[in-house]
Amino acid sequence: MASTKEDLKKDSNNELGWKAKLNIPTPDQRIKTSDVTNTKGNEFEDFCLKRDLLMGIFEKGWEKPSPIQEASIPIALTGRDILARAKNGTGKTGAYAIPCLEKVDPSRDLVQALIIVPTRELALQTSQICIELSKHLGCRCMVTTGGTNLKDDIMRLTEPVHVVIATPGRILDLMNKNLVKISSCGTLILDEADKLLSQDFKGMLDSIIGHLPKDRQIMLYSATFPLTVESFMSKHLKNPYEINLMEELTLKGVTQYYAFVQEKQKVHCLNTLFSKLQINQSIIFCNSTQRVELLAKKITELGYSCYYIHAKMNQHHRNRVFHDFRQGLCRNLVCSDLFTRGIDIQAVNVVINFDFPKHSETYLHRIGRSGRYGHLGVAINLITYDDRFVLHKVEQELGTEIKPIPKTIDPSLYVAEAHQMDPEAEEEYYRQQLQQQQQRTNSNNSNHHHMQQSAGPRGHAAPHQQTVA
Repeated sequence: MASTKEDLKKDSNNELGWKAKLNIPTPDQRIKTSDVTNTKGNEFEDFCLKRDLLMGIFEKGWEKPSPIQEASIPIALTGRDILARAKNGTGKTGAYAIPCLEKVDPSRDLVQALIIVPTRELALQTSQICIELSKHLGCRCMVTTGGTNLKDDIMRLTEPVHVVIATPGRILDLMNKNLVKISSCGTLILDEADKLLSQDFKGMLDSIIGHLPKDRQIMLYSATFPLTVESFMSKHLKNPYEINLMEELTLKGVTQYYAFVQEKQKVHCLNTLFSKLQINQSIIFCNSTQRVELLAKKITELGYSCYYIHAKMNQHHRNRVFHDFRQGLCRNLVCSDLFTRGIDIQAVNVVINFDFPKHSETYLHRIGRSGRYGHLGVAINLITYDDRFVLHKVEQELGTEIKPIPKTIDPSLYVAEAHQMDPEAEEEYYRQQLQQQQQRTNSNNSNHHHMQQSAGPRGHAAPHQQTVA
């Protein structure tokens, strides 16, 4: 009897002590908006997940489920089809990755889950999250995208793979070559589903679904759902559970401004913003790949560190830029709309639309690159005379207000530290900012050639004779 009591005591200690042994990162103390805090109060432990998966979740730094995770995880675990709509940057990846990994059986050497995303960068990011969450589970996650060496994928497929994260074209290619079999794959997840169901990928998803078993589970996640989703849903989903957390479309933590400028004034205006804003990291959007490279060159010449990325770059180059920007090796990234989908870099607190987008949906995804996971951010739009009607249309369609830019933007709207900054510290901060700006200007005047090289091999702009403005 005594030994039984001792065993019970030991089990109790193990129950209480497993979390204490985890390598949990320092909690994020930044202010979060109700986009991620307005929950029912559930904990990850309440979903009856495997201990090994919980260990991965907590070691990832995820403390509590967000509203989309709270709504999605228990339903997904029942095997029901899901159509989920939630804002960018509110935890959608965790909402599907957690139940997906929970259901994987590592002892079965089969592909059991397929996650399809529209861009290569999003595939890499999603696979990294899945790998980190599953590190104690013993299941193997693999990413495969176009633009990479097919031989590398073939080599990796010689070992068991349980979860595949892919872009549509590459996974279809592997399936047609009989290199990946999904006849026993019970879960299909479509992230950024609206993009996957657009003309860009027409017919691909039907072909992929044709290879799945009849009793599969299909889950769709996106911030926007156009009419194409309705027809796809009626064709492929069985009694889907619908989740809609989109009472309003734009993120609560992102303050939006516009500045009326002439085209030729844009670079000067951007330079002024750089000197006045407290930028942690920024993403600057252009409407064409050519303008991306030209603007990156201009920013570098002004003396600011800058990378660029767009769809016409080779994949290896894109991967390096994406990785290095995520690691904080550069403060500013100029890009095309390649970078609007799902990319989660929480250090980004400023988004600038150097060119205003033509569609509300594009605008929504662009500004969603700041204010990630309920944090604060600011979106600034440079508006020309020709953009004024599109600006009004975007406000109407998204039900949001884009305000005229004030002379000074309150740092507490987009800088986490500003909430804790006392007046003396704030004054010292601005003094240091002014000093840095003066040093940068002096350095730019004395060593112009060096400034052109400062973006490094991953971010320098190609030498064109044309100018952006």
